[in-house]
Amino acid sequence: MTKHNDKAIDLNNANIVWHHSTVTRARRGALNNHKAINLWFTGLSGSGKSTIAHAVEERLHQLTCRTFVFDGDNVRHGLCSDLGFSVQDRSENIRRIGEMVNLFLQAGTIALTAFISPLRQDREKVRDIIGFDNFLEIYCACPLEICEQRDVKGLYKKARSGIIKNYTGISSPYEIPKDPALILNSGSASLEECTEQVISLLIKKKIIAI
Repeated sequence: MTKHNDKAIDLNNANIVWHHSTVTRARRGALNNHKAINLWFTGLSGSGKSTIAHAVEERLHQLTCRTFVFDGDNVRHGLCSDLGFSVQDRSENIRRIGEMVNLFLQAGTIALTAFISPLRQDREKVRDIIGFDNFLEIYCACPLEICEQRDVKGLYKKARSGIIKNYTGISSPYEIPKDPALILNSGSASLEECTEQVISLLIKKKIIAI
């Protein structure tokens, strides 16, 4: 048993030892002039997660913040290209993202993640991996009918016809966050309004200063 990010973890190999760098997360944060945090955008497909995450990143970049967006589709081109869309594979997908986000936080980065992440237990797993105070869950609340109207890929239509199985919101459940750090009414609020709400949250949490 050893310590990593103040959490005890089991190692499969007793010869594996976590190496502690002299350049710490705190020192990186001081250099960046902002704290590291994970903004976890969750919601149905078409709810605006990726669009809002990238808009927030653009605003933060203009403020000279170190940022990176983990997008649901992008990670499945590489890191998670071996996974399907079963419940087990989707859980593993989220676990891997949690571990990657953890590394980016240690690098002093504001990590923005845009994933449907339909199950609360999977989102809680990420919170456990990176630490409670590092995880800001942002729920993009958008009615299903609006999400379907925005579906340029036609995925909802395929799901309703049975071509796509286990599609969240149609044939697979989505569990709404119980106590998110922020709820964005992304079905009615403008992109600019949603972006400003996230920026305001970061200021309130003293992650950034303007």
